Amino acid sequence: MAPFLLAILMVIVPSGHASWPPSPGYWPSSRFRSMSFYRGFTNLWGPQHQSLDQNTLSIWLDRTSGSGFKSVRPFRSGYFGASIKLQPGYTAGVITAFYLSNNEAHPGFHDEVDIEFLGTTFGKPYTLQTNVYIRGSGDGKIIGREMKFHLWFDPTKDFHHYAILWSPKEIIFLVDDVPIRRYPKKSDATYPVRPMWVYGSIWDASSWATEDGKYKADYRYQPFVAKYNNFKASGCSAYAPIWCRPVSVSPYGSGGLSRQQYRAMGWVQRYHMVYNYCNDPKRDRRLTPECWG
Repeated sequence: MAPFLLAILMVIVPSGHASWPPSPGYWPSSRFRSMSFYRGFTNLWGPQHQSLDQNTLSIWLDRTSGSGFKSVRPFRSGYFGASIKLQPGYTAGVITAFYLSNNEAHPGFHDEVDIEFLGTTFGKPYTLQTNVYIRGSGDGKIIGREMKFHLWFDPTKDFHHYAILWSPKEIIFLVDDVPIRRYPKKSDATYPVRPMWVYGSIWDASSWATEDGKYKADYRYQPFVAKYNNFKASGCSAYAPIWCRPVSVSPYGSGGLSRQQYRAMGWVQRYHMVYNYCNDPKRDRRLTPECWG
């Protein structure tokens, strides 16, 4: 009987699809020192919708306002991370974000590198959206470079660490030290090169956040709360000397990823990626030349 049951399980559970990604073999979050919130960040908006307890920052959205915070310094490269715990239940229309941007310095013509959690409905998983946005024109022709994932864990049960590595030659998104996406620099036209600040926020994006706006924020379930701690922002600030060396998230000081990290990233993209802009037939590929290769 045991061999028969084993054969059934092998059919039901595809071989190689474990419930957790393969070990990346390297844990960059342990290489960068955590900082207190007030040492590296400040309130940006909605101060009455923020509270700090034992270095855990809670920000929330209700029908009156959301909230956001911003790093004190701008950076030109670095490792930027935070451990985040999301709100369970109905959160449709609500965006919880951790990202880099220079929108305030270059309004209408800014760069942005995003980790965004798209709100969800009862019984459905959160979608983590990564995005790279280059020099917006301000004329409505926003050219996003989105990749979306359903995570291999429930992000409402505990804190998990989400990070962005931005160097002069690549952007790498990581979840609990597992690389989930690498965006290489192909040209200055498709890569952010101007200094950016680090941001976090929670806000109402009902027009597009959940299933393209099908489900809206429902304030019967307010407040919508996101919790952040274990803040990290390490790298070359915009004021650092020109010889400041960019940091890495791999065993190689020169950057890139190890073979083991690529294997872990391949597993995530094979089993948990639910959207890739390069494979979207509705997108104009002329606007995303990095997809051609």
